[in-house]
Amino acid sequence: MKKIDIAAYKIVSEIKLADLNTLENLESTEKKLKKKLEKLREDLGDFQNKLYAHGKYAVLICFQGMDTSGKDSLIREVFKDCNVRGVVVHSFKVPTELELDHDYIWRHYIALPPKGKFGVFNRTHYENVLVTKVHPEYILNENIPNINSVADIDKSFWDKRYKQIIDFERHITENGTLVFKFFLNISKEEQRQRLLRRLRLQDKNWKFSPGDLKERNLWDNYQNCYEEAINRTSKTNAPWFVIPADDKNASRLIVASILLESLKKYKDIKEPELDDKIKANIETYKSQLEKEE
Repeated sequence: MKKIDIAAYKIVSEIKLADLNTLENLESTEKKLKKKLEKLREDLGDFQNKLYAHGKYAVLICFQGMDTSGKDSLIREVFKDCNVRGVVVHSFKVPTELELDHDYIWRHYIALPPKGKFGVFNRTHYENVLVTKVHPEYILNENIPNINSVADIDKSFWDKRYKQIIDFERHITENGTLVFKFFLNISKEEQRQRLLRRLRLQDKNWKFSPGDLKERNLWDNYQNCYEEAINRTSKTNAPWFVIPADDKNASRLIVASILLESLKKYKDIKEPELDDKIKANIETYKSQLEKEE
């Protein structure tokens, strides 16, 4: 199996999405890729237990991608062996009336993971510079002062949003949240095949919406918005990783590898030492319990 070089997916300089691969050949069989993922997710589960015991960091893992890019199944497969109480997944849909009564980051802020846990955002605060940029009329629902029509949503408006998002991520990382952002990079042809699969397989029909085709027609617009968002907001404290997503098994393995390899660099994350008095009396406590047999 080809060694996964996590640096190859990390965005550290300006990129063009059209130049990046959507398919990664890891030179392995599907069976071996799944077997390798099983080991990595067990290790991720062990790490999350240490994270919980240590209690000083939280981990926020963000997933973005075009429809059918595999976000749901990737989240299911990568975090399968973590303690269910240690991973909280939030799937952000169209903002509710309550959410629209607050600023656009509010609903994401209150969903942040507490210390000791993984928080997974399936779609994220970046929707506010993606779908709203493709459909600026959605911004009007936010009832923002001095934004009375689409004509008021100019370049300076988006510049402020990028800055606000960067500031939000800087604030949470400075206070102990480790942030990973993944863009699942699927090709337009692969999306077509996956949409067709949803239509051809009766048990997958429920996943299809005619709106998927409407949004597919805006493919280039979305790609441009993703490209700008990634280039403007991939920072050392909160980097973007662009993951080739045409092969689901490969993309899951790459994401798991990036998370595990990156998190293991935090050498201070470990189980706390027992109090010296308790440690000195372990044999006494064991004896006490064994006598109850």
